[in-house]
Amino acid sequence: MASSSKLIRGYEVVIGLENHVQLSTVSKIFSGSSTAFGAEPNTQASAVDLALPGTLPVLNRGAVERAIRFGLAVGAKVAPLSIFARKNYFYPDLPKGYQISQFEIPVVQGGRVEFFVGDEKKVVNLTRAHLEEDAGKSLHEDYHGQSGIDLNRAGTPLLEIVSEPEMRSGAEACEYAKTLHALVMWLGICDGNMQEGSFRCDVNVSVRKPGEPFGTRREIKNLNSFRNLIQAVDYEVNWQIDEIEDGRKIQQATVLFNPDTGETRSMRSKEDSADYRYFPDPDLPPLVIGADWIERVKGEMPELPRVMAARFEQADGLTAYDAALMTQSLATARFYEAAKAVCGAPKLVANWLQGEVSRRLNSEERSIEASPVSPELLGQLIQRIQDGTISNNAAKQVFEALWSGEGSEVDAVIEAKGLKQVSDTGAIETILDEVLAANPKSVEEFRAGKDKAFNALVGQAMKATKGKANPALVNELLKKKLAG
Repeated sequence: MASSSKLIRGYEVVIGLENHVQLSTVSKIFSGSSTAFGAEPNTQASAVDLALPGTLPVLNRGAVERAIRFGLAVGAKVAPLSIFARKNYFYPDLPKGYQISQFEIPVVQGGRVEFFVGDEKKVVNLTRAHLEEDAGKSLHEDYHGQSGIDLNRAGTPLLEIVSEPEMRSGAEACEYAKTLHALVMWLGICDGNMQEGSFRCDVNVSVRKPGEPFGTRREIKNLNSFRNLIQAVDYEVNWQIDEIEDGRKIQQATVLFNPDTGETRSMRSKEDSADYRYFPDPDLPPLVIGADWIERVKGEMPELPRVMAARFEQADGLTAYDAALMTQSLATARFYEAAKAVCGAPKLVANWLQGEVSRRLNSEERSIEASPVSPELLGQLIQRIQDGTISNNAAKQVFEALWSGEGSEVDAVIEAKGLKQVSDTGAIETILDEVLAANPKSVEEFRAGKDKAFNALVGQAMKATKGKANPALVNELLKKKLAG
């Protein structure tokens, strides 16, 4: 499903993503070596990882189950039989001279990912997701001008998720990647740590005039942040257009993005599948996945984001956009449901999560799990808005106090700051009588049909109570007095 988009300098941008997702298994995909991050170099590389003579790989069942879980989540076909292949290339951090991957028959086939760009819903189809092992890592620092090789990562299980080339801007590619990132964490198949390389993005970018065949693509490798993804795509798009406009042809290549300069640069000419000389790995039998195995995995899965979002729309009355935001992560969904359980006001909870809570989390670069205001406290705060104890503006002051640790209980903060609304009908009526007597001109203007005069009278009443009068009650009583 191709996405509609605006042209950039008269060109249509075509983007597809390949995401390498490190699976959350304790051991590697073909050996019992640990996958823990941060160990001393080369302390977690076994004879199997190095493919020493006489060793044989044994497939990790947990890695397969995580692939099945992902396939079910995106509505893909989980292949009843898939094949492992050897992908042959020579690089210092690939000790075997080949990588065990899947080529012709991947474990996950098809599927789709739905997401929002702003409030516009997008759908991107997936080509495949296949299991493979990671390579080692080349180290270029603190080696006195030389490079070192750390093989701890060699053999770490990856699920490579390949999209169709259906995205049309860097912003769209970013939202797709964010949605995929949230999904694999929701499913518990990846920890999502981009700094440690657990979720990496390779982005294929090309440009073309509308209606023309696809242009030549260049692949931007190993983007490890969403900000870098957008910057890299935007730079690459403009670079390719400049090349074409200057009469030069785009050469297929693998490129790297430099976040310091904001530029991409060619690393090597891009290989095609034939260059890797794929052939079935003779040491690994075909992977057979029975229907009973799939059903068992399905029974152990959490409620999916799209299913939960549909429930929030139907049961809570949220818009599709709000429901998508409330299910952007499992932590957000749990926070929303916990706060809603306290106050019974789903729309208000969604508004606060998108507003004040999100603003403070973003400004302090915190995750929602680290929010100083718990869902229970937020629910209690919203209760006090609902029952008229405090106004919306006062509620924001209470929220700020709770966030900064000035208090730990909603009612105590309201009392300490003197924010309780005046909802005493008699007291408000007395104030309104005084306001009407002091503003005869506004009364005349209102009765002459000028609605702004009513707002002016409400403002005077709120000023007289130092903003503590219940606005809804002020409006109701004022209308009755002016009608009398």
